Amino acid sequence: MPVDRFDRPMRMPNERLINRQPNPGRRMELVKEGYIGLRLKLTPDEARAFWPLYRQYVQEQTAVRILKRENNSTNSPDGTQQIDNELKYETELVNIRKHYRDEFLKILPPEKVSELYKSEREFNDEVLKQLSERSVRAGD
Repeated sequence: MPVDRFDRPMRMPNERLINRQPNPGRRMELVKEGYIGLRLKLTPDEARAFWPLYRQYVQEQTAVRILKRENNSTNSPDGTQQIDNELKYETELVNIRKHYRDEFLKILPPEKVSELYKSEREFNDEVLKQLSERSVRAGD
């Protein structure tokens, strides 16, 4: 730990807060999980099986979306390759959804799996709406 000029231990500013606060992306995921949890009305047994699986599902989707974003962020001299990569990433996202749909159906009734996808869309739509409203209020 650093020391001040009087050889007293110094704390970094907000050190306790930094260590306890999840990053902004993680905070958003926690809010999203709370929303989905309320909508699905999971039993304790369902919740124990569902949440680790759901987090893995989100993690896999996020990894592909990052690759997709990177592919689209640069101009490739070979535009055809960039288009092919885009299609490959879209296919991977669909395959992830199909795989996890089957996994979710092993632990949840079809109605709850359907509600999961609906809840995700509604949550994302609401976030986009709020961001858009903030942008308009800010004059962008």
